[in-house]
Amino acid sequence: MTPLQYGLQPVGFRLPDATRLGRARIQVTDLARSTAFYTDVLGFRVIAQRDGVAELGAHCDDRVILELHAGAARPVPRRGRQGLFHFAILLPDRASLGRLLVHLAGLGVHAGASDHLVSEAIYLSDPDGLGIEVYADRPRNAWRHVDRELTMSTEPMDARAVAEAAGGAPWTGMPAGTVLGHVHLHVGALDEARAFYHDALGFDLVVWSYPGALFFSAGGYHHHLGTNTWAASQPSAAADDARLIDWEIVLPDDAAVRAARASVAKTGRATEDVPGGWTASDPWGTKVRVIQELDDRS
Repeated sequence: MTPLQYGLQPVGFRLPDATRLGRARIQVTDLARSTAFYTDVLGFRVIAQRDGVAELGAHCDDRVILELHAGAARPVPRRGRQGLFHFAILLPDRASLGRLLVHLAGLGVHAGASDHLVSEAIYLSDPDGLGIEVYADRPRNAWRHVDRELTMSTEPMDARAVAEAAGGAPWTGMPAGTVLGHVHLHVGALDEARAFYHDALGFDLVVWSYPGALFFSAGGYHHHLGTNTWAASQPSAAADDARLIDWEIVLPDDAAVRAARASVAKTGRATEDVPGGWTASDPWGTKVRVIQELDDRS
């Protein structure tokens, strides 16, 4: 399966096939409590810690996946906010997902589970109510598409089969090769989300028939970004809410970073310099950071 077999490409700038996600920065109400949750429950490793910030990644891997920032005054309200629906951690294989599933059950942690046809996923919330997905992909040759639209769904996961894939091995933490796979956002309107993330930022649109949602990707992936209107009546997250501060898109070279910025700037949306690239806010205030791939970046 090649990237050109499905998806709708933007008319102008298109993100390179080598695009990947970097790290997600989230703001929490209690840094010590959240750090304990992400390490003890989910199995992240603290790579570095400084005043008010903890950088987390997988074991035997120095790439930062999550940054936890102190400063939130309130957890996520039950009805949600415009902004983060969940961030999604991609494990390298189904066996790892099975080990995590068994580990969470042993701790008595409540988690949902779904089969999306392209992947299998576990869902849970952190201590502030921020949504988390942890998932493993099915092989790309098992993905299907109809009339250029990738086929995705939400079906019950075969939890027994996933647990059996663990092979009886214990969960020993996030394995090397774990990455931020995608981000899923609450937005106010799908047409505006498409205008920003597809027309301006340059993602391909790969799923458009899922109720109340659109899914976008680069390089033929099933999705690097989901957007939905399931909390469209709610306000955007405030500066002192538990929330997503920003999420990173990592591009292979400076030329791509500059071209993406020019494409967004054509819409009249402001961009700001950050180390290695730039940042902009979507129509609901969620910031995306676009940076260049650097070999020595942690």
